[in-house]
Amino acid sequence: MHVGSFVLAAQFPGQGQGEALHRAVRSAEVAEEAGLDSVWLAEHHFVPYGTCPSAITLAALLLGRTNRLRVGTAVSVLPTAHPVSLGEQAALLHITSGGRFSLGVGRGGPWVDLEVFGAGLEAYEKGFPESLDLLVRWLREPSVSAAGERFGFREVPVVPRPSESLSEAAGPEVVVACTSPASVRLAAERGLPMLLGMHVGDEEKAEMVALWRQSARAAGHPPDQVLHAAHVSAGVCQIADRRTDAVEALTKAMPGWLKQGLDAHVTVDGRARQMRDPLAYTELLCGLHPVGTPRLCADRLAATSERTGISRFALLVEGSGDLAATEENVRRLGAEVLPHLG
Repeated sequence: MHVGSFVLAAQFPGQGQGEALHRAVRSAEVAEEAGLDSVWLAEHHFVPYGTCPSAITLAALLLGRTNRLRVGTAVSVLPTAHPVSLGEQAALLHITSGGRFSLGVGRGGPWVDLEVFGAGLEAYEKGFPESLDLLVRWLREPSVSAAGERFGFREVPVVPRPSESLSEAAGPEVVVACTSPASVRLAAERGLPMLLGMHVGDEEKAEMVALWRQSARAAGHPPDQVLHAAHVSAGVCQIADRRTDAVEALTKAMPGWLKQGLDAHVTVDGRARQMRDPLAYTELLCGLHPVGTPRLCADRLAATSERTGISRFALLVEGSGDLAATEENVRRLGAEVLPHLG
């Protein structure tokens, strides 16, 4: 089992953006010290929900500050990025880090980001498959051209080529954030593992894995590849000597962050949007994920892995909003939970 942290660089009420980013960087450094496997970095624009606007840029910093930790994006938003530019950056990090970089990508939302970056609503509603295919080609082929609806250019060489890395991996893995049957099938048809969100529980994740396997087999991918696809499950982790203390730490801090963070999202076309009740959502997360004593957290992770077949986890550890408490949470995850998982 591979357990890592999920870092949003969340800006809690009363905090500055620099404080949120400092906590994000520090929590990743502590993750390596504590023996965690990886850190996954979120990307958001114009909202305090997450203050990191470029997950791949922050990944570069953390790869330079660590020696063993795998660093991934969760996710780089494809509709607002050029897939070739993102592919070049991913190849660069893959090569210079010795293969420690993972590129997670997603469709994002219908937010004002699409207007600011000039992508337009169509890039979100229809353009994701074209962008994903171009990105994957860039990371797998020696030269690439494009003649699609959104991207068109003559053949150019891929420099640097990911396969030039001195590591065993031919290129950085690409993981796709999936939230619907359509996105599950999209990832499966391309043989790409999924990143499944923290808002869904074990049963729904198990159903998504089953659909992925069915679709991947139908697309002709080898049985061994289908069975051992390295999907990632996102969740929340808060450790305390008593479960009530862990729940209290999250229910005191997270609703305020969720309210100001989610309320700040602005749709690009004025469409109505329904946001979750912050307290109810926090309580839901506490029920779904490893929140409680070290033994309970280990059992919860083991149960999720057994039910879903997923063996990689990205756990939000900054839910208290406090730097010292976040560091302690990460250290306890490494020292008191991981040994139970083998």
